[in-house]
Amino acid sequence: MRIFLICCLSLLLVACGDDRPERLQANIKTADYLIGNLGNNLNDNRIRNAVILQQYAQLLTQRKPELRPLLTELSKDATRNGPMYRSLTDRLSTLKKQPAILGDIEAQLFESETLIEASDPSLFNDALSDPINVIADMSDGELARVNAISKSQSLRANGADDNGAGSQLVGNPGYGEWQTNNSGMSFWHWYGMYAMFSAISPRPIGYNRWSSGRDYSYYNDVGRNRYTSPQQKKSQDNLANRTKKQFGNRGSFNSPYAKTKTGASRMSTASQKAQRAPSFAGKSSYSRQKASTSSFRNSTSTTSRGIRRGK
Repeated sequence: MRIFLICCLSLLLVACGDDRPERLQANIKTADYLIGNLGNNLNDNRIRNAVILQQYAQLLTQRKPELRPLLTELSKDATRNGPMYRSLTDRLSTLKKQPAILGDIEAQLFESETLIEASDPSLFNDALSDPINVIADMSDGELARVNAISKSQSLRANGADDNGAGSQLVGNPGYGEWQTNNSGMSFWHWYGMYAMFSAISPRPIGYNRWSSGRDYSYYNDVGRNRYTSPQQKKSQDNLANRTKKQFGNRGSFNSPYAKTKTGASRMSTASQKAQRAPSFAGKSSYSRQKASTSSFRNSTSTTSRGIRRGK
């Protein structure tokens, strides 16, 4: 009986002309090629901000050798071994080998489109501004920020809290995670060598305070929908919803993404497009385009029949 139902469903999909599976496979091949090409660009030093990131790390290591382990880890983002690039390859692997984890065909198609966009060298170049500016802020003013206004200007413009060194990376699942204690309060926990940020800025970063008082970062204000896996996005949403329920009707909790912060001094066209793009809302752009085309054809057909009847 089950096999019969599956066969019927398959025939129904063919009859309806559902070509999403074919489009998904085409997108996977495109994403695979583009992510590989991005890696080659990193290897060949063709990503401008990747070069700057390595230079900044080397310069600050000379001035503050005690930060060498942390700076070495940050500079990995200029290579295939950094959390940003590895996240893309991991997500592509999931899409290839365990697509059901992502959900239905629409969710898979949406993720394939997102990976294609995230592998754009200009977008990846902009995303590297976060680790670059972390190093710039630790240089005591000797190294300029990239693609962002100064720290003091940004804090004033956003009425933000100063969360210390590494603040641009807080909330980014490539560098740490929110951990909830026995009291139900969540605090930022750095991964591995990034834990050195806690020694430089010893004040714990609580989720509620960070949500309402965070400063600008590329990831949180522009790139989150491109450089976050669906599972990570779900975890972020769950934490926000759980915290909101915890505060009940007191109105003292605001989602960290409810308002886009001021702080970018320049962005590529790809980043401007990414900033305007909505997060997953049930349909991939391919399916929306197909639906729009189908609607247009139906409208045209109806109009033609109406004209013929009028004659």
